Amino acid sequence: MSSRDTYDVIVVGAGNAAFSAAHAASERGARVVVLEKATRQWAGGNSYFTVGGFRVVVDDLEAIRPYLDPEAVDEAKLAITDLPPYTEAQYRAEMQSQTKGRTDPTLSEVLVRDSKEIVGWLHGKGIRWLLMYPGQSFLVDGRHKFWGGFYLGTVDGGKGLVAQHIAAAEREGVEIRYATRATRLLQDDAGRVHGVVASGPDGETVIEAGAVVLAAGGFEADRRKRAAYLGPNWDLAHLRGTPHNTGDGIDMAFAAGAVPAGHWSGAHAVAWDAGTDPERGDREIAYAFTKHMYPLGIVVNADGERFLDEGADSRGLTYAEYGGRILAQPGALAYQVYDGRTIPLLRSDQYEAPGVSVVRADTIEELAGGMGVDPERFRATVDAFNLGTREGRFDPAEKDGLSTVGVEPPKSNWALPIDTPPFAAYRVTCGVTFTYGGVKADGDARVLDAAGEPIPGLFAAGEMIGGLFYHNYPGGAGLTSGAVFGRRAGWGAAAAGKATA
Repeated sequence: MSSRDTYDVIVVGAGNAAFSAAHAASERGARVVVLEKATRQWAGGNSYFTVGGFRVVVDDLEAIRPYLDPEAVDEAKLAITDLPPYTEAQYRAEMQSQTKGRTDPTLSEVLVRDSKEIVGWLHGKGIRWLLMYPGQSFLVDGRHKFWGGFYLGTVDGGKGLVAQHIAAAEREGVEIRYATRATRLLQDDAGRVHGVVASGPDGETVIEAGAVVLAAGGFEADRRKRAAYLGPNWDLAHLRGTPHNTGDGIDMAFAAGAVPAGHWSGAHAVAWDAGTDPERGDREIAYAFTKHMYPLGIVVNADGERFLDEGADSRGLTYAEYGGRILAQPGALAYQVYDGRTIPLLRSDQYEAPGVSVVRADTIEELAGGMGVDPERFRATVDAFNLGTREGRFDPAEKDGLSTVGVEPPKSNWALPIDTPPFAAYRVTCGVTFTYGGVKADGDARVLDAAGEPIPGLFAAGEMIGGLFYHNYPGGAGLTSGAVFGRRAGWGAAAAGKATA
């Protein structure tokens, strides 16, 4: 061993959940060290690759206005903005519906109830907020109309979120060690966790502390674990974020007596540009390789056939599930198809990103040729869809009920015919974001053993906690969960760490 150090609290990981834990422990007077497996250039975990969106309970626009960054507020735009309330009841209902009733009731309740105040708490740490106009609102009848309960994001997205977290931690005196991988937990004879063994630039180090918070992400970056737990072909999915989330923290917790929880064959996976590097996300492009505007068009597979209901619900309640649906298609590929009426509604940051995989044409037949699909089959698909559309009021900012008739699969909302040139088809595959299986924890983020008892000195946060999400999740709930349980983990770890100091 090259050295031995002592702190009150050790936080493993350096994403949103980890830094939330570090802030919370620091504000309770703990001496904190953050261990980040990645280099400084790759720090931030999957948080870096997000749009920075948080799903939180919101009373109205005036309630969150004090937290909006002045430099990000356009007063004229704000004056014509409609932002409906998003209540605890709505949040609970969507956690239930998206997880098919399987979400852990204790964890889910903590997430919902703490979500409202987490915005102000993070604001106090230096996190800068804005309204996510692109993708979460549309201009309807001269007003910016928000929808889907997903309103707040951080300035400069996930990149900004991580940078603001790091700046806050440095101001608080939190030590951050980059390129330092925690390899195992230290436990005494009674099972209490009292530190970690870590490997860094200067060799192996024993770091002792009164408590450890594990916030090191899921196992989505390990192809073998994806295939083993998620199932066949999941090793072929493209990795949307950091290559460093290989399940190390989960393995360490299991070795210390933790038990698994959650949906081990489930993952957050989105429609992702098919031309991306399958092994890691792009630090410059980040979340812009996602393709989230599919409710406005149709999605076909490599055979030119539709295979899902593009308008089943608001985008925020389907996008994390539809990546897996794409993975199951021939070649794990699909095309999002739009026409001249809907192309202007697409998010420019996602659909005009550098290197985007797109085919453009003035006819359906030319489009099929560029896509490499059978022109007759694709033409038949489009014709059948168009025939099934009907007259009605199209409203992109709410479920408008403009559905198809006699088409299988149906399109339940926003069903406009694909008949107005020019046409565009975006080639997408499955981009895996994070995995749903993790360790069992209680509402205070304490890691539990096989008897359901807390392992003394051990806490978890973020993607490492299993039991919140099954099958799907409400968009933005991941970052909110990381902050909510990170804060609780940090408070608990500070109390445990200072008590044993």
